[in-house]
Amino acid sequence: MTLDSAKFRNVLGHYPTGVCAITSMHEGAPAAMIVGSFTSISLDPPLVGFFPDRRSSSWPKIQSAGRFCVNVLGDHHLELCGLLASKAKDKFDGVSYSLSEHGSPILDEVLAWIDCDLVAVSDAGDHFLAMGAVKQLEVEHTGDPLLFFRSGYGKFVGLAAD
Repeated sequence: MTLDSAKFRNVLGHYPTGVCAITSMHEGAPAAMIVGSFTSISLDPPLVGFFPDRRSSSWPKIQSAGRFCVNVLGDHHLELCGLLASKAKDKFDGVSYSLSEHGSPILDEVLAWIDCDLVAVSDAGDHFLAMGAVKQLEVEHTGDPLLFFRSGYGKFVGLAAD
């Protein structure tokens, strides 16, 4: 059976995802990509993963660094998300960040960050599965997450407690 890719995308778009910036340093310059596919893989040992698109121009830079930092974006990061998802030559022009102990960019005012060593990359159709061993992590900001849902960005609105 062949599935229509537009229908596949539409149906799966009904599942909301958080938005993360995956950052790394490549030849002395910061590199980044936006993903909505970040996930926890294992608690023992602590492993996380994400699914970079095979066509990504940023993924080879991050992969060659051998390490990355997952930056969990807040709902105040919509403009930053657009910049880091773009094909701009210098995505970090005007972007504030510090470096983790392992040298990966931690974006200012992210909700949380997870610094990792890249330990495995597997084929996953038109994407890869990139798996990282967690080296350090921290909650930085207590705001609400930036979410992706039905091809658009939004924010979390909690339900009233009973």
